[in-house]
Amino acid sequence: MADLFGKAEIKNPHYLGHRKRLRERFLSEPRVLPDYELLELILFSGSVRTDVKPLAKTLIAKFGSFAKVLTADNIDLFKVEGMNEAALASIKTVQEATSRLLLAEAKAKPVLDSWLKLLDYCRLEMGHLRIEQFRILFLNSKNMLIADEVQQEGTINHTLAYPREIVKRALELSASSIILCHNHPSGDPSPSRADIDLTQAIIAATKPLELKVHDHLIIAESGHYSFKSNGLI
Repeated sequence: MADLFGKAEIKNPHYLGHRKRLRERFLSEPRVLPDYELLELILFSGSVRTDVKPLAKTLIAKFGSFAKVLTADNIDLFKVEGMNEAALASIKTVQEATSRLLLAEAKAKPVLDSWLKLLDYCRLEMGHLRIEQFRILFLNSKNMLIADEVQQEGTINHTLAYPREIVKRALELSASSIILCHNHPSGDPSPSRADIDLTQAIIAATKPLELKVHDHLIIAESGHYSFKSNGLI
């Protein structure tokens, strides 16, 4: 369409108005937005000239939920049509920000007084991983979290943890106690015989130094397993 001088009118893409309205709705009442619209907001910065509503809906349909989109593997996300590096960075920025917030909250109080926040943090960090990962949470004499470190990463269903290395690192950090934590990519958090034997070996290695093992947590998508709650520690 042309104006009176024969010049073509330049129309803004329809989604620009949608983005403005969506931002206004979010700032006014963030809880009323459905998950796909919240994901749209995240994707805006990674796709400046594209309508991202179809991509947001596709991602949630493929992975099952907003939370699972955030924690999905980078390779799996890239396989979705419409994804690019900028969109991936936008999604993973939110995941990292959430992780840092949960870690900060877990560190704010003695771990045993903020157990649920610690579990939330561990689930976010490990629950979605394709390979096994063994982490150690190091606590001081007041049971405050002073470090969270990945000790080993394994294959799809196996990882190795070395008791002597755990003890050595605890001494370097002047830790008074530790929490063992690893994930089961299979989705079943039940401990294997190897998990139980490893836990006993670590307890035996730490006992002479009065380094307490508070718990061993197994994290999976379906939930978690606590050795202490189930009488194994």
